[in-house]
Amino acid sequence: MYNAETTVSVAVTPDPSILPTIPPTPERCVKVMDTYKNSPLVKSFLAGAFSGTCSTILFQPLDLVKTRVQSPVALGEKPPGIITVFINVVRQEKPAALWKGLVPSLVRTVPGVGVYFTCLHALQREFGSSDPSPLESLSMGVCARSMAGLCMLPFTVIKTRYESGQFSYRSVAEALVTIYRMEGAKGLFSGLSATLMRDAPFSGLYLTFYIQTKKMVKNSGMVSEPRGPLVHFSCGILAGCLAGMVTQPADVVKTHMQLYPDRFQYLHTTAAYIYRKEGWVGFLRGITPRIMRRTMMAAMAWTVYEQVRHVVPRFVCFFPLNRCGVGSA
Repeated sequence: MYNAETTVSVAVTPDPSILPTIPPTPERCVKVMDTYKNSPLVKSFLAGAFSGTCSTILFQPLDLVKTRVQSPVALGEKPPGIITVFINVVRQEKPAALWKGLVPSLVRTVPGVGVYFTCLHALQREFGSSDPSPLESLSMGVCARSMAGLCMLPFTVIKTRYESGQFSYRSVAEALVTIYRMEGAKGLFSGLSATLMRDAPFSGLYLTFYIQTKKMVKNSGMVSEPRGPLVHFSCGILAGCLAGMVTQPADVVKTHMQLYPDRFQYLHTTAAYIYRKEGWVGFLRGITPRIMRRTMMAAMAWTVYEQVRHVVPRFVCFFPLNRCGVGSA
């Protein structure tokens, strides 16, 4: 029987728009920013992203020249020389065209380098030792780059197509939508195997050579400051040259697969086509601009990373704390 005195409780969800908002106080901002600036993962990401921005802007022309030297082979045409490509771009387009593809390069490289250094730091913290062996460095470099490369692969595809000059995308967003509509998700991840075969071994070998070279310099006693920027940059140059030469064939295969995914769908058939057309020389096509760019980018990225990560807390807290009225003059 129904009891009139029985009360029914109903849970009422308050409207978020009428809830009182708690304004940020200087103390809360300081506490939050202290958490962020003291996080080694945040410091690694910001230092990596900053170094990636600097190196990408400086060396983008070399990447464009490398792509245009490699792309004609995929169409069965005779590839031009490096100087010819450079002169044609400046004459037929304009000097600013040397930076074509800069936006997708930045979209790919800046977070990509940040993710790489973050993953590398996390792996070193959880599984690394204070004196890493070559095998340990190789494994961690490969794992960190594989994770970062997989995340940023769609932007790698867009960057390659921008630089080739054979696609007329007006923006990165339009390129993403167009590729997805015409080719599906497969198009955005075309060349995955070749990209990982190039980037993962490169990063693993680079990290191995870089760490071992720094050890040799430190133990030799040849320099008074083994942790200085010049030492980091010099070790980075040597490591980049060695790692770049080993992974050059995979870069040529990757370019073919990303420019023409319908024609070059498989790693082994693409490699066989390149060999049939040009022989072993075909796998070295574009090695000079790539080695120059990749070596300089990696050396600068690691040099800037090593220096910036020690001062990054000041940059992390500056803007947000000023908004809360802290740290202003």
